[in-house]
Amino acid sequence: MENIKYKLLALLSHPIQYQAPFFKEISKCPEIDLKVLFYSSWGQDDYKDEGFEKVLKWDIPVLEGYKSEFLSNISPFPDVSTFWGMINPGIIKKIKDEKCDAIWIHGWNSFTNWLGMFTAFSYNVPVLLRAESNLLDEPVFPKKILKQIGLKSLFKKVSGFLSIGSYNSRFYKYYGVSKEKIFNVPYCVNNDFFISKAKELLPRKSELKKKIGLPADLPVILFSGKLIDAKCPMDLLKAYTKVFAKYKCALVYVGDGKLRKMLEEYARENNLEFVYFMGFRNQTELPEFYAMSDIFVLPSSSEPWGLVVNEAMCFGLPVIVSDKVGAGGDLVKEGVNGFIYPSCDVSMLTEKLNVLLSDRAFIQKMGKVSREIISKWSYREGVEGILHCLNSVVVKNNN
Repeated sequence: MENIKYKLLALLSHPIQYQAPFFKEISKCPEIDLKVLFYSSWGQDDYKDEGFEKVLKWDIPVLEGYKSEFLSNISPFPDVSTFWGMINPGIIKKIKDEKCDAIWIHGWNSFTNWLGMFTAFSYNVPVLLRAESNLLDEPVFPKKILKQIGLKSLFKKVSGFLSIGSYNSRFYKYYGVSKEKIFNVPYCVNNDFFISKAKELLPRKSELKKKIGLPADLPVILFSGKLIDAKCPMDLLKAYTKVFAKYKCALVYVGDGKLRKMLEEYARENNLEFVYFMGFRNQTELPEFYAMSDIFVLPSSSEPWGLVVNEAMCFGLPVIVSDKVGAGGDLVKEGVNGFIYPSCDVSMLTEKLNVLLSDRAFIQKMGKVSREIISKWSYREGVEGILHCLNSVVVKNNN
């Protein structure tokens, strides 16, 4: 342990399948002693996901490879998605007793996050803030004014901002944060896992298609996510209806939600025989669907990031996203590895699909660039960003 330079405490609402591998990677860094405090065990065991409308349990370990602890939640209405759903007064004693060099807090959307921040401020412990916010869905008056006053005041007290991408950095700057306090900690998936699965599964592309009854010669458009209004899955289905008249192709939906029945009825009424609804699939099941696909589309009207874009790019897929998808600001290079189109504009989405489906070689060329881009958008860069932040913030705090 003599190499340890920094003791870092991370505060998180609950175990999250995308965060766990990142915490594990940080814990491998000899200069960082990480401990994660969870406000709730929601997500560790079986739980009801309202978006997917399913009882789920992640099939990857969410607590292995890093130190963690659960705090007692005294909220009378426990809920990880509401402000008053997590009330964990034990955070006060933890911050006092842990004697950490810095505290990493995820956002400001819960009472415990605010309690943790103000406790840290009172003990002169540097706060590192990481959130998903961007300006793609800027609030309107009067909420906009209240947000400006509240966030500008809070951000003056925060020592460092762990930015998930360029849109997120722009958000912080808009609320008065200097660029010197912003550190790049990109929003990532477990690239090693997905890229290794791509190497294993891509040679079996035809076999994987046949496995679900899909003709081996058809190019596949893939959607992965909750079938809810914010994801706009119907926009994609309408665009597919138009392109199918010109280019024979398949559309695969991986996910579930309240819109599934409506989507299935639309496909049936329009005689779309090559539309497949595969339902919710767990983390280890997803790679087969990326491997059988040729184009990935995320048409959301509101999407702070969209980690499915990262996953698709690990499989060398060109990606089409709406201009409300946060990942587009960093991972999608217009006309190079994909396209960005105006949200809810079905005609423009149709046009982008037509461009790709008209040229199989262009699909392959774009996919190669996707792999190159995502190879430099990994946990490795995230760990380096956190270390860079700690090197800057802790030294300043000690002077």
